[in-house]
Amino acid sequence: MAVPARTLPRRDDLTRARLAAVGAVSAPTVLARDRSLEVPGPLGVALPALTRGTVVAVGGPLGSGATATALGLAAAATAVGEWAALVDGSGSLGGLAAAEAGVDLARFAVVREVPLDRWATVVAALLDGVSVVVAELPRAVRVGVARRLVARSRERAAVLVALAADVRAWPVEAAVRIEASGGEWSGLHAGGGVLAARTPRWSVSLRGRAPRVVTAAVG
Repeated sequence: MAVPARTLPRRDDLTRARLAAVGAVSAPTVLARDRSLEVPGPLGVALPALTRGTVVAVGGPLGSGATATALGLAAAATAVGEWAALVDGSGSLGGLAAAEAGVDLARFAVVREVPLDRWATVVAALLDGVSVVVAELPRAVRVGVARRLVARSRERAAVLVALAADVRAWPVEAAVRIEASGGEWSGLHAGGGVLAARTPRWSVSLRGRAPRVVTAAVG
């Protein structure tokens, strides 16, 4: 019995054009409303929506609410049934903190103990399949590495939330920069003897625009 000759895929320009046309027809239509994720809770006052395929830099010193802010952005994904992830460099994140920020823990992955030389690889891999990736930045992120992650976010229509003590630690462009600066607590002077609510404060900078200060009461 004769063995059929092996047929290799055609790679001429005409075939490539036909494949591109088929791909364009079969690709799902992305509606304008689907290009963003609504940010739930009080954080939505500072940033109503996340645009897919962008980077958001979040910063603030210890106790400022920067981590809670980043987790609130992760909640934008889980609130609509999508996945979020955190690259936890400090190893200090607790599930309670994520849940209090509105994250659905059933759709939230936490990756710890990532070697420094594998950090960018892990973040890039998560961007391939997760809608919002919160990544605590290592001590220094090289410009080239940051630019590759910006490109990966854009290609995968995912949101990268770069978290650091200093919002300027993210070395390249970001669609939004959010700097948490804490806020005043209330409750002790109302006779109850306990802290009841906090009014957090953020400085929000959209690319190409001047920063604006936003506050929102959190009970």
